[in-house]
Amino acid sequence: MATMSQTWTIFTVVIGLKYPEKSCAIWSSHGPVVQRGTSFTVYCTFNCKCKGSMYSDHPPTLQSHNVFNSTTIYFNVTNITKNRTYSCRCKCPSPLDPCGLDISAGYLLERPENISCIYKVKDNESGVVSCTWNRGRDTFLRNSSKLCVRTVSKSHADTEFNVSSRGTDFPSASFTVTSSVQLISVWVLAQNPLGSQVSIPINYTLSDIAMPSTPALGQPECSSRECIVKVELPVKAQHLEIQYRTEAQTWTSSPDSGVQMSSVQVRSISSLEPYMLYHFRARSKFSSGLWSQWSANISSWTQEEAPAKELDVWYAELTSDSKSRVYWKELNISTARGKIIEYNVSVYSQNSGLVFVNKESISADARDYSVPFCTDCEVTVWARNSKGLSPPARIKTHHTKAKSTQFVPPQDVVRQVTADNHSVTISWRKHDTAPLHSAYVLEWYPEGHKLEELRWIRLGRKDNHAVITDIKPCECYEGAVYVLNNESSVSRTRFTVSTLESAPEVGPSVQETIEGNKVKVTWTEIPTGQRGGCVTNYTIYLENDSGELRQSHAIPASKRMHTIKDLSPASYSLWMTASTAKGEGPECQKVKFFIQRDPTIPPTSVCSRRPDRVVSGVCVPMFSIKAEVCEQQLWVYFQCVMLDDVPDPANSKWAQQCTQEKGKMNLQLPPSNSSVTEEEEEPILVDVEELPKQSSDICTLTLSPQTSRSPESELATLAYPLTTYIKSFSHDSDSSDHTQTSLDTNTTVGYISSHGPENMDEEYQEEEEEEFVEMLGFFPSHNIFTEPLEFGGKLTLNTVKIDCSDIFQNS
Repeated sequence: MATMSQTWTIFTVVIGLKYPEKSCAIWSSHGPVVQRGTSFTVYCTFNCKCKGSMYSDHPPTLQSHNVFNSTTIYFNVTNITKNRTYSCRCKCPSPLDPCGLDISAGYLLERPENISCIYKVKDNESGVVSCTWNRGRDTFLRNSSKLCVRTVSKSHADTEFNVSSRGTDFPSASFTVTSSVQLISVWVLAQNPLGSQVSIPINYTLSDIAMPSTPALGQPECSSRECIVKVELPVKAQHLEIQYRTEAQTWTSSPDSGVQMSSVQVRSISSLEPYMLYHFRARSKFSSGLWSQWSANISSWTQEEAPAKELDVWYAELTSDSKSRVYWKELNISTARGKIIEYNVSVYSQNSGLVFVNKESISADARDYSVPFCTDCEVTVWARNSKGLSPPARIKTHHTKAKSTQFVPPQDVVRQVTADNHSVTISWRKHDTAPLHSAYVLEWYPEGHKLEELRWIRLGRKDNHAVITDIKPCECYEGAVYVLNNESSVSRTRFTVSTLESAPEVGPSVQETIEGNKVKVTWTEIPTGQRGGCVTNYTIYLENDSGELRQSHAIPASKRMHTIKDLSPASYSLWMTASTAKGEGPECQKVKFFIQRDPTIPPTSVCSRRPDRVVSGVCVPMFSIKAEVCEQQLWVYFQCVMLDDVPDPANSKWAQQCTQEKGKMNLQLPPSNSSVTEEEEEPILVDVEELPKQSSDICTLTLSPQTSRSPESELATLAYPLTTYIKSFSHDSDSSDHTQTSLDTNTTVGYISSHGPENMDEEYQEEEEEEFVEMLGFFPSHNIFTEPLEFGGKLTLNTVKIDCSDIFQNS
């Protein structure tokens, strides 16, 4: 008894743990499952006297309940739309668990409809019937359905059975029938907690829904135009359909020639293309019923044939290395008819009949060939596969300009960029008078990369536009539109095009080379990615050391060198910019250089072209503090003394005064003035007295000042040897206002000053003499007088005629 008592105690404890005592009981006026949109009441009765409360959902939310009596409360639920949970709580003297209730809300079932059944014949003995149907809308409740079947056979009574459905979204059921069954009737029974529904029965004749099993294909055996396909049929069928296609085509059905008695059917698929990968599939059907499912795809290649079409060939002339380059496009798979293993090239001279290249073999990866540059050479290109050569493609390496007016270049070439900025439409005005066999070729390539990226399109005579694609933004493309006549006569119109164009991002890289008084400027192209499009021109700016902009030069975009001439000695700064149609880019880094004077050029000499003012042929040295400036202009001044027509000096005023009194010349010295004037309006008259000849190398001049200022200013007799040359400044000439006599470096030099010798500082005279001696180093040391200078008899200009031509012998 003790043992049994212990057992009951343990059982009581276990029961207490498994089913704890609740503090209340909860229920619904419509049960735990209700239809959506329904209103009902939830009641809660407590097991002890306490103040209870009602909650809803998770986490629990306190609801405003109503009191039914001292132990029961209730809550009215209105128009429920989803599953809900309700619970009640109260504080009893002993701790008890709250009570709860789950309410499921859903819809009534709809009647199943659209029942469809297929009879899949496995063999001649049996088959499987598979049916599907539409269960209707979702009820949000647990549903169940089953298929009810009644069969009618030739020798058996009706049989009924049920098949459970599989799946909830698309329910279906399958069952096996023998070959003796002829008719079936099927319907669906569906249920959920709110009720049940039954579909309308559907009757089938099995021969109407019979479907053969899926055929199996063997590996096809193919020639270049035909494939033999073997099909294995699990059951005998009356119809067989085979379809084929390439990767880029749609399915094509072969003609149905009927099914033979054998379970393995052989079909020939013809009208195929050479060297194509074809995919095949098959299906079968009884005399009535449904087509079987498609078999798995089987693939096979047709064999090769020789290429069917000539290559698309174009050319580019390379004048730099006296060669041309011929290009060709790869044949597409339909025209290649096989794998291209090589290309053959021949070069033939039509005029001389010489064959420069005879079917040279080129790699299958090549797309161009360099040939000698000649005006009458014809290049022929073939493509070869394992079965033979393509038709020949011929082109001349140098197109001659057409003489006929029918082949004028295309007019009004227009570039129109598309909205996506990755393609450009090139259009032109065509000529209706062009012959029927003429054609257009449009070529284009990135600027400067014609050999690497040349592309082209061939068009008919009626075409007047073409779209070119794969245009990179902000990159310049060059191109041309050609009109051809039998690949021989050609005219063309060039163009440039760019998309998303902008001003250049940088300036060109500049390098200068100084050559005397000129500078040669060379520059390199801006990197492709920084040009912003097509460069229209370059601009060179030149600035002197004082910051003054001296020159600007606009240079065409095709040039890479420019020479700036006739620059004076000075310091300069030079820089460049590049421009596109959208504007001028930034300056490049400035380059500084210096133009030096040429030390080999002697000081400048000028000869007056006015014979009425100075002695003809007398050269006057020009002395300046900045000798280098004068020397730069030396050649300009020297040209004046090398005249083709020398004016007659006999008409000058000086010559007329010399003839008034034989052997004398009056040089009037004006009164001395403290300040030196640069211009003298009155001539200086000097009396020249002829003296007996003392020597062949010495002559004497008597100078008589008009007014004597001091004993030192009295008449002086100067004896001097022949000088290297005499340079005279006439007061009325355009050159200067002073008269000076310059001597050899080994002679005593005397100056005739219009201001009087007494006003010249000794210091100033010594400095001037030293300067004069130093300046003589610029002049030639040989004698410029063709005859000794003698003053005998009447003074004429023939006597003092000077030949200055020797001065320029070493210039």
